[in-house]
Amino acid sequence: MYWASACGGCEISLLDTGQHFLELTEHFQLVFCPCLVDAKKKDIEELPDGAISVTFFNGSVRNSENEAMARLLRRKSRMLVAYGSCAHEGCVTGLSNLSSLSGHFDAVYLDNPSTNNVIKVAPCGKAKVPEGDLELPGFSDTVKPLSLIVEVDYTIPGCPPEPGSIMTATELIMRGELPPKGSVMGGGPSIVCRQCPRKREEKKIGRIFRTFEIVPEDGSCLLDQGIICMGIVTREGCGAPCPAANMPCTGCYGPAEGIADQGAKMVSAIGTVLDPGETKGFSEAEIAAKIDAIIDDIHDYTGTFYKYSLAGSILRKAFRR
Repeated sequence: MYWASACGGCEISLLDTGQHFLELTEHFQLVFCPCLVDAKKKDIEELPDGAISVTFFNGSVRNSENEAMARLLRRKSRMLVAYGSCAHEGCVTGLSNLSSLSGHFDAVYLDNPSTNNVIKVAPCGKAKVPEGDLELPGFSDTVKPLSLIVEVDYTIPGCPPEPGSIMTATELIMRGELPPKGSVMGGGPSIVCRQCPRKREEKKIGRIFRTFEIVPEDGSCLLDQGIICMGIVTREGCGAPCPAANMPCTGCYGPAEGIADQGAKMVSAIGTVLDPGETKGFSEAEIAAKIDAIIDDIHDYTGTFYKYSLAGSILRKAFRR
């Protein structure tokens, strides 16, 4: 199990399976996992190609080291699984694609109220230090999901994957009952709404609320109440814990089966339920202004509709002239 550009939550999610994790270790020898096993890159390089039965690769590909490890582990692994939303679609780190490489470095190292950097030092690829030459991985211009770098055999979605999804997927692997290559394991083909305990009545939305602006009614669909809930376009499999806890689904399990672009599909869905109120006697411009007033309550379009999926979407990144 390798982490690329990740937060560490995926490693914790594997341990969260509890007793099941111990069963995994009865079937497999854990040869590489930076947070659990003291194995080095050179140990993997010395293995014959295909020596690793399965690799869970989590994290997006942000720098040259991430890409090199993706290629190395693909070569050494008979099965490569994109584990978690970062490897699957780029996840939250993919929102960094809205900025440029120089923009990132300026914001972090130069133009930052908490950084005292009078001489304007920024990271460079190579530098001489008393101990010798220091080399840092090259920082890529964009964040990429794993599948844009190497061939991925399977995906386990989620940020991080829920224990039930992990156990379903790993049991299939242990039994050798694998679905067709390219399949998502641990998630169903339908949408989160199918697992959600709340009831939807297809109400129209006259106002959009942020989560801190309203206390949701128990049992009623959050989208019907004006809270943007991505459950209608997101793959089932998580068990819908967020709506059950009065929080909207933000889409971490990725698009449901048949949805090419999760964000675009959600924008389309929102458009069908907006209610501008009375329109009789109003001009088209006045009706459009009413709709715009509702839409203005969405304060972060990309972060709302592409929180997890921007790097793997049709858009992928911001484009500049």
